[in-house]
Order: sequence, then C-alpha cells, then structure tokens
Amino acid sequence: MSTELILGGARSGKSSYALAKALTHDGPVFWLATAQAFDEEMQERIIRHKAERPAHWQTLEAPLQLAAALTQSQDQFCVIDCLTLWVSNWLCKDDLAGWAQEKQAFIAAAAAHRGTLLLVSNEVGFGIVPDNALARLFRDEAGRLHQDIAKQAANVTLVVAGIPMPVKRS
Repeated sequence: MSTELILGGARSGKSSYALAKALTHDGPVFWLATAQAFDEEMQERIIRHKAERPAHWQTLEAPLQLAAALTQSQDQFCVIDCLTLWVSNWLCKDDLAGWAQEKQAFIAAAAAHRGTLLLVSNEVGFGIVPDNALARLFRDEAGRLHQDIAKQAANVTLVVAGIPMPVKRS
C-alpha cells in the first residue's frame, strides 16, 4: 500500500504520531521494536511503550535482524520504531560489513512490503558535527539510511513539537 518515513528529534512526538495512525487502522497491526534494555531506565521506557499498544497487536523485538522481521509482517499494517536505535545496535556490535548487508536487505524488504509501513526514526542531521568518530559514523549512517528510504517512500513526515509536517507526499 504505502510507506511513510517519520522523522523527528528526541521527544518530538514521532512515535506518538505513528501510534495514533496505527490506532486508526481497522485490521491487525504488526509492531517491530528495535530497542534493547541495557539499563533500568530503558527497561521502564520499553514497558511504558508496550502498555500504550493494544494487547492484540503483534509485537516483535528485532534489534538487529530487521529485514527478516519485516518479511514476517507480509502485507499487514506495520510500524517500525525506531530505525536509529537499529543503526546504533549495529554500530555498537562493531560489524560494519554485517551492517551494510543488513541495511541493503532491509531496504529491499521495505520496498517489497505490500501493506502500510510506518518507519519511525530520529533526524540527527540538524546538529553540530560530533566530536568523535563513532558519533560521526552514527550520524552519517542514519542520514544515508534516511535518504535511501525517503527515495522509495511514498510519504515523509517531519514531526516537530508534536506537529507532523509533510516533507514528501505521493
């Protein structure tokens, strides 16, 4: 059906926007989560996010193998939250060759997806150039991923202060 890339800064409302869109969908919703609970605060955050979603939605945690997880949703309404955590997971794994392969597999899986696909991600290109190599690599990889997805997405939305602003519409 269609793909929408939803970008915004931290606490911009991008996940709430995706959740609100999913709540209006009449059929099943497939939610792919990329977060990993490495500390107590993140565990609590994940619990809060799970509580926001209806219990009948299918949720799959996919911190690394997002392409394979996406193929499981087939033609369903699918939300992926969030792509920048996925990038971060790969960069912390320190496997750039694996990241490059997985990124290409994911882009292909997203292009082949026949249902509605909402992709939530942090826009990280508005800030200053980071002072360390890992942060610069993260910014660059996230930016390249966003560009690749935006090329094939029907819609791109930037969320600022809870307000969705259309960037690209088909």
